[in-house]
Amino acid sequence: MKKLTLSDYQALAEFRYQIRQFLHFSEQAIKRAGLERGQYQLMLAIKGMPDGVRPRIREVASRMQIQHHSAVELVNRLEAGGHVRRERAHGDRREVLLELTPKGERILAELAMHHHEQLQSRAPTLVTSLRRLMRAEIKSIPRAPVSAPRERKRPQRAKNNG
Repeated sequence: MKKLTLSDYQALAEFRYQIRQFLHFSEQAIKRAGLERGQYQLMLAIKGMPDGVRPRIREVASRMQIQHHSAVELVNRLEAGGHVRRERAHGDRREVLLELTPKGERILAELAMHHHEQLQSRAPTLVTSLRRLMRAEIKSIPRAPVSAPRERKRPQRAKNNG
């Protein structure tokens, strides 16, 4: 097992610090909007669902890495606040899809814009700390010794004696 150097610890600590600064900004912005962190993340997950993936509770829970029942509770609170609604799918009435209400769209747009601006301004520092961390990782990867290229022997042609 590789031992970490002081520089490795410093790189990890700096990267975590940069992430924490962004998360602190995020938590404060979300709180000012009257939401909880999970509610913002759920609304963002619905709006940012990949092409071909339907916005159902199962998919939202998976994208957020939370339990199904936790996603249900978040949806219930967002629905009660008028941010999200459940809709029955047209093709299969058993399927319940999630969608943002106009209020949810408005709040999400504002919060996402603030987050995007914050990431744009913090990106150089965050990327620098990530590169420092990656350099430390790259240095620790054992490399196979590089040998000089060997000369290839040319096949001998048979002599024609005849």
